[in-house]
Amino acid sequence: MDIMKDSINAILKNIENAVDYLEEDVIEDFENEILKAENIFVTGAGRSGLAAKAFAMRLMHLGLSAYVVGETISPAIHKNDCIIAISGSGETNTIVSAAKIAKDRGSRVLAVTSYPESTLGQLTDSYLLVKGRTKQEVDDENYMKRQIHGNYTSLTPLGTAFELTTLVFLDAIVSELMDKMQQTENDLRNRHAVLE
Repeated sequence: MDIMKDSINAILKNIENAVDYLEEDVIEDFENEILKAENIFVTGAGRSGLAAKAFAMRLMHLGLSAYVVGETISPAIHKNDCIIAISGSGETNTIVSAAKIAKDRGSRVLAVTSYPESTLGQLTDSYLLVKGRTKQEVDDENYMKRQIHGNYTSLTPLGTAFELTTLVFLDAIVSELMDKMQQTENDLRNRHAVLE
């Protein structure tokens, strides 16, 4: 039970710390890119992909035209569109590849990553920095030293800190977009799926 409590506290601390590195002008730019896009495509691999799908759903609830990359109903991306690529490392091949294709087609590339200097970060027009322990850090040469000193990063295995912080972060972006678009929770509810 102690491990579970410590794990929850580690995850919550990472989410709380996200507030410390929020830059208002960067978030404003990110949100404006979303609002001016004709279509918004979201992509992420694995659990980052689940965060991407959750965000796409909320964008749809806002009345925006949103698609998940790889779904059979996703249309072609064009220059008036944007893609939001989620990758903690910024090096996930499928995500970087999708961003490159989008960039080549003239669309705007937005990213959510822990590493803005990564391959994905270099492709972006705008990015949100979400710090978290990504899979890259698991093999870090200082792993044993951290364990000896009681810094049990395994309480947030692999990309857990990044993925959950991203999910919370993007939900907070939705709240800001609701305000900018003058949308109420009732407006969102009216667009919620009924064929379930």
